[in-house]
Amino acid sequence: MTWQQIYDPFGNMIISTALAAIPVVVMLAALGFFHIKAHIAAGMGLLAAIAVAVFAYGMPADMAGRAALFGGFTGLLPIGWIVLNIIFLQQLAEQNGSFKVLQDSLSGITEDRRIQLLLIAFCFGAFFEGAAGFGTPVAVTAGILIGLGFSPLAASGLSLIANTAPVAFGALGTPVITLAKVHGYDLMEVTAMIGRQLPFFSLLVPFWLIWAFAGRKAMMEIWPAILVTGLSFAIPQYLVSNFIGPELVDIIAAIVSMVSLVLFLKVWQPKKIWHSPSLKGHDVSAHEAKPPAPIVVHSREALVRAWMPWLILSVFVFVWGLPPVKTWLNGIFAPSFPMAGLHNLIEKVPPVVPVPHKEAAVYVLNLLSATGTGILLSAIVSAFFMRYNPLEIGRIFLRTLWLVRYSLLTIVLMLALGTLTRFSGTDTTLGLAFANTGAFYPFFGTLMGWIGVAMTGSDTASNVLFGGMQKVAAEQLGLSPNLMGAANSSGGVMGKMIDAQSIVVASTATRWFNHEGDILRYVFFHSIALAALVGLYVTLQAYVWPFTLMVVH
Repeated sequence: MTWQQIYDPFGNMIISTALAAIPVVVMLAALGFFHIKAHIAAGMGLLAAIAVAVFAYGMPADMAGRAALFGGFTGLLPIGWIVLNIIFLQQLAEQNGSFKVLQDSLSGITEDRRIQLLLIAFCFGAFFEGAAGFGTPVAVTAGILIGLGFSPLAASGLSLIANTAPVAFGALGTPVITLAKVHGYDLMEVTAMIGRQLPFFSLLVPFWLIWAFAGRKAMMEIWPAILVTGLSFAIPQYLVSNFIGPELVDIIAAIVSMVSLVLFLKVWQPKKIWHSPSLKGHDVSAHEAKPPAPIVVHSREALVRAWMPWLILSVFVFVWGLPPVKTWLNGIFAPSFPMAGLHNLIEKVPPVVPVPHKEAAVYVLNLLSATGTGILLSAIVSAFFMRYNPLEIGRIFLRTLWLVRYSLLTIVLMLALGTLTRFSGTDTTLGLAFANTGAFYPFFGTLMGWIGVAMTGSDTASNVLFGGMQKVAAEQLGLSPNLMGAANSSGGVMGKMIDAQSIVVASTATRWFNHEGDILRYVFFHSIALAALVGLYVTLQAYVWPFTLMVVH
């Protein structure tokens, strides 16, 4: 029997919106204010979501349970599979000493912690976002930063802040391609529109990143390097998105930015070297307060061995992200399982969609084409390159699985919560609340994208969730649908740093377990402030000349 979603079950949007927000408020409050462990907080949020869905929204209890189970499977593959295998590679590199050599080689480029952040968190992270997305960049960069000696909060929080501007074009353009495919946008037009919003923030985020780490004065000491980093990313991001397409935006921009920064450092270095590995204003432990060790010069062979696992990882992740490769691997093995009692039994209704639309619930076991599988194979190849034997590889993998067990559980519960809110319609209630803001809609519509990513952990999922609503609302208000479709994705990227699964990935990569609340409290201000700036920028594009000239109609 089909169940139709209800978006205002009490006939009062204020009450309905307040109820719809309860699961998210419960989870975030448990994490951020009551210091409850992440997997317990996620469980509490999930229980609250089930209660709201069943008792307030009238969703059949068996459907609610199946929706949560469906989301849990999604949490394991692809998200959890990525986390497990990137930590596995990191463990292999640490135990044979190559991670220490990698650390020394990066220090050889620059000892300055601020510039290391630009190089690793922003440039290197953007490359992995463009190639794989779905948590990969935070897992990689946070792991490298903690290996370089950054404090756990700095490594976690700053990796999350840096992984914003590239997100809309992550995983070879998946979010914007999905937006166009699902909701009928012209792909090149909406890609170009995003490319006229995000470059400004690609220039801003590196400055924001260093300000968040070291403060305004320390930021100004290296402004030339920050400017080179931001400009060399923003310009290719604009050009590729407007004249080529969405697939290679991040990869090209990241490579250009990385090369530009390294070349610039050959002719310029800061007068004062920043050695502190901790966030300005935060306590520094005795270990962290020690002066940095002197730079160790390693042989060419040692450097090659240290960098090879990460080069192998880059190649595998890039190849696994190519659509022809994914199609081929899925053709070999990718069985699909419609979720009994859920698939095509829930119906979205107007005004969210023009006509009633049944929600599919098909779990695809695309194990071969999953990014995590590419990472696992790169780790195994790297392990043999690092001269591990098969027994040692298996032992380290099992130890890694035990190490991240609670993180995997948290990710499963988080995705169960996000999927249940989508199938129950509670997230749509929140979106409709934003859609009723009239002339202020360009600002609040952008925040709708932010809410979508914060709840689902994915810019792609947020575009699927709210992309159609953005189009309908824009047409009713006389705005460009491309403007608001792009705003959903551009605003969404700032929600990436506070979504629960990203925070769990960061805490796992830095092995700072049970501190997810600390990370959330640190990044929340940065997330909402940057999202508000995107909203203001979109409002200018909607109403104020000459910004209106940038809009693709």
